[in-house]
Amino acid sequence: MDTFVFFCNGHPNINASHKTTLEFTKDESITTKGDCILGVNSSCNLINFPLELKKRIRSTEVRIWVHLQVGIYTDIIEGCGDSRLELSDEHALIIRKSDFICSRTLMIKSDKAAKDINDNIIKSMKDPSSKMKITIQIKEQ
Repeated sequence: MDTFVFFCNGHPNINASHKTTLEFTKDESITTKGDCILGVNSSCNLINFPLELKKRIRSTEVRIWVHLQVGIYTDIIEGCGDSRLELSDEHALIIRKSDFICSRTLMIKSDKAAKDINDNIIKSMKDPSSKMKITIQIKEQ
């Protein structure tokens, strides 16, 4: 499996201002304290990722690209997999600039966090009717 696609929705409390993380959540509602959240009501969580995808993400020999698309606006985040990734959370999926790992971590050492995402995407995701397509692409280094 080289690619995997899921979707999430916008929410009025999205501000995407966090400097080191970016999150997608299964929760339908968020407060303004969730400054790393870029999408709610995610159609997928880490625990439900296909086993082959998890196996590939847990390799230190891969690069991971996360493609974001909201209407005509796009952005790409690049990061690393790691053998320590649990990929087991039921509610959140987090992309991290650091190498911190917990059950919610999808990838580490990313080149972007919430504040780095295309401003048009962030503005679009403040609208509850917005839908974001997230495509995860994995390639061997």
